Parts: sequence; C-alpha cells; structure tokens
Amino acid sequence: MIESAVLWLLNILAIPTVGLTSVFLISFVSATLLPMGSEPAVFAVIKVNPSMFWPVILVATVGNTLGGVVDYWMGYVAKQTFAKERSSRWFGWLERFGPKTMLLGWMPGIGDPICTLAGWLKLPFWPSVFYMAIGKIVRYILMTWLLLNVPDGFWRQVGDWLA
Repeated sequence: MIESAVLWLLNILAIPTVGLTSVFLISFVSATLLPMGSEPAVFAVIKVNPSMFWPVILVATVGNTLGGVVDYWMGYVAKQTFAKERSSRWFGWLERFGPKTMLLGWMPGIGDPICTLAGWLKLPFWPSVFYMAIGKIVRYILMTWLLLNVPDGFWRQVGDWLA
C-alpha cells in the first residue's frame, strides 16, 4: 500500500523510480512513523550501478536523517501542545543517555519513535541529529555491504520463488 503510494508520488512528480531522487524520497518517508524500509531501494540502485555506492549511501543517509528530524519535531511540537508535566520514568534512560540514544534511530520498529521521543524530551537538537546521522549511515553501509556480498544466484532464486 505505502509502496504503491510512493510509486504514485514519483510518477506524479515525473521522477524516475530508480535514482538518487527516489532514494532520497523513499529514505525520507521511511524515517517517519510510516512502516516502510528504504534498504531495498538503496540496494537496488547500488546493485544496478555499483559506482554510485557512496552517492547513494550519502543521499539515503541525508533523506533518512531529515525524516528523523521530522520525527524529532513532531515529538517537540506534541510536547508543547499536549503535555504539561515532566517526562515519565519510562523514558528516563533517554534523558540519561541524551543525544547518544539517537544512534539507535536506525533500528526497525523503535528507531522512529525514539527520534520522536527525543523531541518530546527536548534533547539537544544538533547533537541528536549528529548521532542520528551516524547511526543511519552505519546502517546503510553495513546493510548494503552485506546485501552486495550475497551471491547473485541467491537473489535469482528469491525472485523465482516470489514470482
């Protein structure tokens, strides 16, 4: 459903489905609270054009980090709008470790809410963005490297099995 919405958006904007712009948009959207992964797009573009490894990794990191900034901002605005009390003890570890917790911003399922909670708790913005970007670039480098080192025959078998 979300993937078809992204393809619809790319089509409306006349953006190719493979390229840096689509990697940026997919990485940005996947970093918000929408359940979508950007790794397949990053891997696909790099697999088709290995010489684009670093530009794709950097564009995906920037897009995903900016999506995390949107999460941070949503948490910050939500706190300003809805909450009058101090944060609960459940999120004390986030306050205790501060912006360094943004290194976990890449993790599926919990990364986006952690970025949102950072804004809610008003963790320092630029250090949070810095650690968020580190976590995300390490994820993209590691995931893409791992995927590129899987033999091509494996991906063909997966494609045949899914078809």
